[in-house]
Amino acid sequence: MSIIDSLLYHWNVNILSHSLLRLNIWLRAEISRASWKSKYLAPPLKISWLNKDLVTRHWLRGHYANQRHKVAWVTSGAPTELLKALDYFIVYPENHAAICGTARVAVDIMSVAEEAGYSQDICSYARTDFGTLLSGKTPVGKLPRPDLLLACTNICQTVLFWYRVLARHFNIPLIVIDTPFVYHSEATEHALQFVLRQLEQAIPVAEQVAGKSLQERKLKEVGRLSKMATELWLEIIERNQHQPAPISVIDQFIQMAPIVEMRGDAETVDFYAAMLKEVDERIANGIGAVKGEKKRLLWDNLPIWYRLRYLAEFLGENGVAIVASTYTNAWGELARYYDVERGLESLALACIYVILNRSTGHKLKTMQRMIEEYHLDGVILHSDRSCKPYSIGQMDQRDRLIREFEKPALLLEADHNDFRCFAEQQVANRLAAFVEMLER
Repeated sequence: MSIIDSLLYHWNVNILSHSLLRLNIWLRAEISRASWKSKYLAPPLKISWLNKDLVTRHWLRGHYANQRHKVAWVTSGAPTELLKALDYFIVYPENHAAICGTARVAVDIMSVAEEAGYSQDICSYARTDFGTLLSGKTPVGKLPRPDLLLACTNICQTVLFWYRVLARHFNIPLIVIDTPFVYHSEATEHALQFVLRQLEQAIPVAEQVAGKSLQERKLKEVGRLSKMATELWLEIIERNQHQPAPISVIDQFIQMAPIVEMRGDAETVDFYAAMLKEVDERIANGIGAVKGEKKRLLWDNLPIWYRLRYLAEFLGENGVAIVASTYTNAWGELARYYDVERGLESLALACIYVILNRSTGHKLKTMQRMIEEYHLDGVILHSDRSCKPYSIGQMDQRDRLIREFEKPALLLEADHNDFRCFAEQQVANRLAAFVEMLER
């Protein structure tokens, strides 16, 4: 990197983003809070501006990342701590796709992929990624070109074929960590050793691309920060066992970006420590995410990114708060597997025990536990057209929730990123009928 490029990077990332850009984000957040007009929902968390600042600076660093770092694109269930310890800049295409969905530009972008021959039956995250790849369209300015790809099959099989497309496109190495499915309560020792051996084999490849050797001290430090962040995140979402719930699951969806794409960073730990403090302040002051909370729900599956506010307002108007989610909980329940003294074995366990790598029976037990701990009145199961591994078994789970746990349960058909699969009037009718059922 030349001296001029280094100065430009320092100015844009360390000076501009820490001063003018950060001030602008804070001012806009304060104006948004001051002009908040919802009759049913509490204003956004004060800490929201810091989340936006973290995410904005992450993508700003990404704009210049190829000049200073090796770049890795990874799946959401991958052991990124391994790459962070080698100083890779990490990009999650799924997170980028979610940003596109929230900004309501995903369909425009994925249409480019569809015109190129990619089927609408493919995950809308993947189609968004392919669309950005082919068109360069993105709301974050620019995605850094990857030097390495890391895919872990613990979330779905789609990522395997998705990342093969990326590997061919960029002509770069692809590391695949194949995780045996956990059919029962515990993974077998053979499964653990199988994943552990793959991680050991991945290290030389990652080192060669990075041009440096993995240091145990650095891996422990990154692992320690990941553990701290996931523990804080779990504490935050468990605060919703309080009545009224201080934050909604919609808040959790918005604030979860750092735990996904910036896990292992000190800034992420600081952010969630500050968020926990504000959540506790809300509890102390009797502030609920939904004003006059009357009913409490569980959300299963990914968010509907492009209609978060609509769902929150529709339910909030009826005093209904979504206070727990199997999806946001999935990022907290892995905290117990992070153990800095166990190194790679710890990362292997965190890979294996991802919720989507476990049985539908495990998810049902998780929902049962959350119903009891969070004092829930019903469940919304998002039947996500794009995420088949998360949606499989939901019809049976809905029936058992109603029959065995005597909780109303709604199967809501949509897609996490493709608004063409969201029939608003149908959704409104089903939600209205569900709310009426809750009130009986």
